[in-house]
Amino acid sequence: MAQQATPVRQARLGRTLGPEGRAVSGVVLLLPAGDEVSDRRPSALLGAASVRALGRGLARAGRGEGLAAHVVHYRSRGWNGAEAHLARDAEWAAEEVVRRYGDVPVCLAGVGMGGRAALRAAGHEAVTAVLALAPWLPDEDVAAPPEPVKQLVGRHVLIVHGTNDRRSDPELSFRLAARAKKANRNVCRFEVHSDGHALRDYRDEVVALAEDFVLGVLFGQSFSRPVEDALAAPPPLGLRMPLAAGFGKSLRHR
Repeated sequence: MAQQATPVRQARLGRTLGPEGRAVSGVVLLLPAGDEVSDRRPSALLGAASVRALGRGLARAGRGEGLAAHVVHYRSRGWNGAEAHLARDAEWAAEEVVRRYGDVPVCLAGVGMGGRAALRAAGHEAVTAVLALAPWLPDEDVAAPPEPVKQLVGRHVLIVHGTNDRRSDPELSFRLAARAKKANRNVCRFEVHSDGHALRDYRDEVVALAEDFVLGVLFGQSFSRPVEDALAAPPPLGLRMPLAAGFGKSLRHR
């Protein structure tokens, strides 16, 4: 008897975290953390946990603008070297947004390895912005090509990284941002001093910063002064912008 072929896994979008039944004017694709190498299927609950709270905050903030937020469920939890599975799943998700919603702007928002996927998949024509929280990036190796940045040209890019991150080296995200900034002025990076990989100590500030950025790039709302300054400042100032304690409280009264 012939051996039955293993079914090919497919990436999929979780149900929208925004309001149902309204016209969608912009989409955030939430890319969870992953592993460097793994063929295992991600846990639906654990995999989405790293981005679900962020997605809910963004959906609430963008409800009046028609923002839809979807968690991307990967085929497997690993990046897997040159296969770059998570980035390919992010590209598939952007294409799925076009199929479902038409010509609407898309922001890729990723955490950890999902941040790397967001940065790498930014070249899709529907993507206008990238939000990378504590992105995992490979160590620089003179024998290997550097992480690409040309796909970021023409996009708004915000990287947020804790200075005490022991899982994803914050210096690597600074170096990538510096290379990207040479070709794209719309790149900025915020540092969360003394916070770790999960950015727990300043979670409210990080979510407020993400909301400010996403509503600005997808719907043309005015950026807060810190984001404006970070985008306008030359390196390294705009790439080592400190995220102030209490960020976001004054924005609710704008």
